[in-house]
Amino acid sequence: MKLKAKLIGMFTLIGVFFGLEAFAQGATSVSPSNNGDRKFQMDTVYSARPMREDDKMYQIAVWRRIDLREKYNIPLYGSGDTKNNGIINNIYKAIVEDNAFEVFADDEFKNPLSIAEFQENFWISAIGDSIFVKQLYYLDFKEDFIFDKHHSQAKFDIKYIELVMPSPTNANAGQKTIGFIRYKDFYNHFKDHPDAKWLNFQNTSKNLTYDQAFDLRLFRAIVRRYTNSDEALIADKVNPDNPNAELQAFLDALEFEYKLLEYENGLWEW
Repeated sequence: MKLKAKLIGMFTLIGVFFGLEAFAQGATSVSPSNNGDRKFQMDTVYSARPMREDDKMYQIAVWRRIDLREKYNIPLYGSGDTKNNGIINNIYKAIVEDNAFEVFADDEFKNPLSIAEFQENFWISAIGDSIFVKQLYYLDFKEDFIFDKHHSQAKFDIKYIELVMPSPTNANAGQKTIGFIRYKDFYNHFKDHPDAKWLNFQNTSKNLTYDQAFDLRLFRAIVRRYTNSDEALIADKVNPDNPNAELQAFLDALEFEYKLLEYENGLWEW
């Protein structure tokens, strides 16, 4: 009986030990960030919701533009004539006043901008004229369209946001890049921000934080570019002799959107 009791005690201790070790490691299939015997490569620099590289069955980069003046995007643009409660001014305040995240001059994030450089880019046009927040109505971003084979889901993984000064605002001297910010920094800063909101003008009790609005994709964005060998914009691929080149570029962008939908739908046909 004593021997039996000792054996039971020993196996109990072994079970507790391995149980604690498994609990500490966690289920990597559920939470890939948990430490385990396997190490998974993940983008933890730009992605707000990183996923394992091994789980990506299909991926293509897509560059989009949100025109804040469009009716669907007004909740991001802001209210009133100044648009001071809109997303552009809230990003400006996060960088300049709160020093919440870095801003860069390039999309490879190798050349950080000082606050003074960013302010000059933000407020000054090509001929030195000062501009207003409402005149900055473009918000560009890059994302990856991904099919996650582990969860059998198509996902959009935003990498960065680009602040752009439109050509008319820039004294018709061409559009100007104001700066690039990592989407992860943007997402985490605005999670519980008390003032920066996607504005629901029909029901103000349902205003959303920017992270919620982007998760729900409560915006309309046109595709400007996708992965291609020429690294060309959709507009650049249109025949220059086309009398309606701008309209054709818009139609080509829609065609690409439909191809993404067709790809996702086609996965379930078999």
